[in-house]
Amino acid sequence: MAVISLPYRYLERLTRTDRKTILNKIALIGSDIERTEEDHVDVEFFPDRPDLFSPEGVARAMRGFLNIETGLPVYPVTPSGLSFTVDPGLAEIRPVLCAAVIRGLSFDDESIQSIMSLQEALHWAVGRGRSKVAIGIHDLSKVTGPFRYIAAPRDFSFVPLDYTESMTMEEMLEKHPKGKAYAHLVNNFKKFPLILDAHDQVLSFPPIINGELTRVTTGTTDILLDTTGTDRRAVMRAVSIVCTALAEAGGKLESVTIDGQVCPDLSASARTISVAECNKLLGLSLTPEEMAALLHRMRFGATPDGNGTLRVDVPCFRGDIMHNWDIFEDVAIAYGYENIQDNPPDTFTVGKPHPVQVLAMLVRDVFCGLGYLEVMPFTLTNEEVLFTRMRRKERAGILHVLHPISIENTVVRTELLPLLMEFFTLNRHRELPQRLFTVGDVVVDCSTYQQASGVSTHPDADFSEAYALADVVLHELSVEYTVTESDDPAFIEGRRADILVNGKKAGVFGEIHPLVLNAFALEHPVAGFEIDLRAVPGYPGH
Repeated sequence: MAVISLPYRYLERLTRTDRKTILNKIALIGSDIERTEEDHVDVEFFPDRPDLFSPEGVARAMRGFLNIETGLPVYPVTPSGLSFTVDPGLAEIRPVLCAAVIRGLSFDDESIQSIMSLQEALHWAVGRGRSKVAIGIHDLSKVTGPFRYIAAPRDFSFVPLDYTESMTMEEMLEKHPKGKAYAHLVNNFKKFPLILDAHDQVLSFPPIINGELTRVTTGTTDILLDTTGTDRRAVMRAVSIVCTALAEAGGKLESVTIDGQVCPDLSASARTISVAECNKLLGLSLTPEEMAALLHRMRFGATPDGNGTLRVDVPCFRGDIMHNWDIFEDVAIAYGYENIQDNPPDTFTVGKPHPVQVLAMLVRDVFCGLGYLEVMPFTLTNEEVLFTRMRRKERAGILHVLHPISIENTVVRTELLPLLMEFFTLNRHRELPQRLFTVGDVVVDCSTYQQASGVSTHPDADFSEAYALADVVLHELSVEYTVTESDDPAFIEGRRADILVNGKKAGVFGEIHPLVLNAFALEHPVAGFEIDLRAVPGYPGH
């Protein structure tokens, strides 16, 4: 999720209505108000709508939703006469470049903060931590075209943003905060990406840092936008969002040529949708004209063609529209979910708890009776938490997320104990002792089953406490078990044991290793226990 700060004064000016109206309606377009302050409101938007990650994008959407300005926004683009060339040596480093010029802007502190916040939000939501997309915004008056995007030697030097002294690019990766944060994206290459002007002045070292020379200030009126990356579609999407946001702020868009190709392309894409299919899915009975009017409020172009279908023009900034059903969702938003009648089912059924849930409730009762507090970690996590910090080897059968939205959510959890350790990290400021447990699904080899885990941290947490916890929980679950010495590196040697059920390993308990404690920034000992609930008698399917 992305939380965007919307200054009232700036948002009112762009939306052309008052803040009360905006605050009353903004949740209806798919957002959640986090907090309201005296001069701004913080609003959370889903990652699939990065076009709403700025006051300009929100104002454009709200003008349509409130019938202030409806239909497809059109953004004229005229030639700037500027050009880029791309070094073939970047093919294996960071090959994709798109750029644009935006003139006639009038910046104040709020609008500068807005565009910088949009830049960082897009780095996260579209750029996957700058790996797929990195955006540079420059004061065009400080540089001269034509521009070159080259593979530069690592010892090339310039003054990076927020610094006054020149540094080599290699030094930036070691000393500059942004360099240290993103060095992993370029460190393995013999040369680094670099954007220069006609006089060899540095605009940007993507995806790391811009040059101090082109810093944007309240005196900047003309901007050069450069966007580099490894994924052409993602780069073009980011360019469309930034360009149209700046156009909403009053800028005039101009194109550049990149090795002879004109960029950006802000034209709409056309789709044809069935009115009957949309009505069936939503349970409505809208006419083509009514449906078109609703889509106009969501800033689409929509025209009935007389055959029970609509031609829908999708604006360039709506990269989330991948199927006609995505358009149907916007029809429902414009219609108003509160206006859709709920119909009870025609058949009557009686439900009962699933056996897995019955077992989970028993586990909860046992842990709660022992004074443990239940937490509910996310199903998605990452390899660092599951394996690296726990000193465990990465196991086979991990289910990876194909297109993760962040580096924190790249795999489906395979164990629960590491996630409880992460909870301790988040609660270091809380008083001790802390005793936590969780029970829930894990996925290995595309097979879902349940685990339970409990942890305790305080100055006297030790192997005996972990053993006692495991013994009580397994006794209450009617599990007959034996223990044997464990080699699990997450625990201290000699203070760890595997749980065997019918001769097979079903769990582990012990005192967490100091290196694991350091990895999770914990100061006190931790006693931990985890059990595969498939070892419990009567587990469904076993």
